[in-house]
Amino acid sequence: MTTTPSDDASRCGWATGEFLVPYHDEEWGVPVHDDRRHFEFLVLEAAQAGLSWLTILRRREGYRRVFAGFDPELVAAFTERDVERALGDTGIIRNRQKVESTVANARALLALVEAEGSFDDYLWGCVEGTPIQNQWSDTAQIPAKTELSERLSKDLRSRGFRFVGPVVCYSHLQAAGLINDHVTSCFRWGVLADGGTGAP
Repeated sequence: MTTTPSDDASRCGWATGEFLVPYHDEEWGVPVHDDRRHFEFLVLEAAQAGLSWLTILRRREGYRRVFAGFDPELVAAFTERDVERALGDTGIIRNRQKVESTVANARALLALVEAEGSFDDYLWGCVEGTPIQNQWSDTAQIPAKTELSERLSKDLRSRGFRFVGPVVCYSHLQAAGLINDHVTSCFRWGVLADGGTGAP
């Protein structure tokens, strides 16, 4: 069951168009507790660096196809031939550093899981298991990074992750529901603040 309302509902200002509205209404800020889903967001957020989120969402299916449905074990086993194949696929952003970082991050994630039990447990430990409920009245108030994302970035990089700067990490915390950064006038803010998801 979803809580997607009529088209005249109040949303965050960036939620416009056929890709961003459903992403905003059904995914952004919903607490994630699945390592594969976390990996998907990490891949897409790293791919976004220097680009718009809309550009990435339009290629999401291409990323799913090229990167084995975001299965970190399968991606971690990619060879140089697999990397070259990915770089030849127009369904993704064909940037060598970003493609190679996806493979490196899959391997780093598996190592982290071996050490911590799950990537999900590791991430949620950063917020003591409870989403941070911010109360912004305007999207202009929302930071691009915080002290928390700085710490997370530093630790992930020490574990071999790439393209995980503080801004990317903050985007992940928002997307995966560890932080509720919907503005308070948005219909989704109250749903998530009350512990709901409205996810399909």
